[in-house]
Parts: sequence; structure tokens; C-alpha cells
Amino acid sequence: MSVDIRDVTLRDGLQLTGGLIPTAEKVAIIRELIRLGMPAIEIGSLARPDLVPPLANTMDVVARLTPEELERCWVWIATPRHARRAAEAGIRHMQYCLSVSPAHNRANIGRDPEDSMSALPEVLEIAGSNGADVQLCLATAFTCPFTGDVDPRAVLELVDDPRAVGVTDVVICDTIGQATPDRVADLVGTVSDRGDGRGLVFHGHDTWGLGVANAIAAVSAGATTIDGSLGGLGGCPFAPGASGNTATEDLVFALRPDWLSPQVFADLVRLGQSVVTAAGETSASRAEKASRLTPATFPWALAAHPSAAR
Repeated sequence: MSVDIRDVTLRDGLQLTGGLIPTAEKVAIIRELIRLGMPAIEIGSLARPDLVPPLANTMDVVARLTPEELERCWVWIATPRHARRAAEAGIRHMQYCLSVSPAHNRANIGRDPEDSMSALPEVLEIAGSNGADVQLCLATAFTCPFTGDVDPRAVLELVDDPRAVGVTDVVICDTIGQATPDRVADLVGTVSDRGDGRGLVFHGHDTWGLGVANAIAAVSAGATTIDGSLGGLGGCPFAPGASGNTATEDLVFALRPDWLSPQVFADLVRLGQSVVTAAGETSASRAEKASRLTPATFPWALAAHPSAAR
């Protein structure tokens, strides 16, 4: 399958963890992901630090990165003020997020989806005048923790909204991990059929154990990028019942992007172990566990790459 992986460990992955990973350690994680070939990395958020403390040093991280490194990096924003701060800091890729569900958008961002969409043209203008691009990220595209199922027509209205003309990609999010492969295929396929030249990202969670299956369904339906988090870290602090993202290790093993090799996979597993430990969490990656238990006769086993098996 021809697909890109975006690692979102340093944004979505850390949201529910207890402590703040130091700036230097976050920069080292980003540089290791770049070295391994990860094409895109979400490195943080401009959300209020008091609301999401593990992301409080996002701008410090940005300041440590070179322009070349920032070319692979994405930052979460939700307002024109965020966009202005991001542009002034040299960020070139912004993910503008709102929820399809009004109840979740109010809990997560503090306003109705219509208010978020009304601000999007200003965000696009700020980004464009600073040489940056913007993704439109649609959270709770399948279900909402407060109101239940989300009507696909509400998603498509936002995708087709003329105020979204100019976004480079649309991100379809299974925010609380309750989607099934058939629903993912239907919605992603419908958005993909628009053929409007925008990229299509699927952001899934593994709450019900279908993260990889949903990712494969999304790719088959036209998604060009899949989000994942090392060790399956993650979850939304404003979405009760949401567990971690689909593990980056599981996604790369299943989807085999062209930059992946068994040695790179082993190094990625090692990196995931260090990040999970630094966050005080436990890895939920099935591929990570299997790689430890599998003998060296299988090239993807850690035992086949002793330098990484630590």
C-alpha cells in the first residue's frame, strides 16, 4: 500500500500523560523520527498550557528546531491567534481542528463548530501570508462521547464548506475509537471521491481494538496519510472513554511504508520504549510485544537486530 505515516506522539500521544517531557528530550525524539524516515510528525499544540500541561513546552520545542526539521512538523491549532503565533515562530504546517459534534467542540475548544468554521478563512489568510499550509482536522467524525453517533452528512457539510477551500488536507478522526472498518471505508471513500486535490488523513484510536483494521480500510478507501502514536499513547482529555491512538509500531508493520526496513522497525520500537518510559506509561503496541517474543528467524523480531533489542 502506498501511504504515509504521521507520528502524533508528541501531541495527541502525550495529552493524557502525567508529566512534562523536557524540551531537549522532545527535540531528540523528533530528530530520531526524522533520522528513521518518518515523513511527518505532529510535535505539539498551542492549546492553553493549564488545560493540557504535557504540551506546555511546544513553542520551546519549535524554537530548537531548524527550518529543515520544521518542514516535517505539524502543530495543532484552533484559533486565528494560534495561527499567528505559529506563523511567527516559523511553523509551516498547521492542523486546524474542530469537532463535528457541537457538544464535543464546546468541551474541547469552547465554541460551536460554526464559530470554528467562521474563523477558518482568517487562519488560512495568516498561514498563506507566512508561507504555511493548513489542514482541516475534523474530530468526532464517527461518534461523540456526549451525544453518540455522528451523522456522516454533518462531516460532508464541513468538507464541502466553501470556507475550507485552501486547506491542503482533510483529517477524518475516529476520536474515541468506536468506528468499524465498514464505517471508515464508507466515510473516507465518500470524501476521497470528491477528487478535489486535497490530501486525506485518517486519525484513529484503538479503544475497541480496531485501530489497524480501520487504518487499512481507510487506505483502501483513499486515505493518503495515517496518524499513529508510539506505544499507542494518547487520548483526548475532553472525550470520556477515549484511549490511546493506534500504535505507530503496529501501523508501520501492517502498512509497510517504503522507508521502513526491519532494522528501522527495530529502532522505532526502541524509540517507542524510551518515550513510553519517559511518559510513565505502558506500551499498548501489539507489534512491540510480538517483536520481543519472536525468534530471530523472523526478520522483524528484535532478536534479529541485537543492537536495537535493549
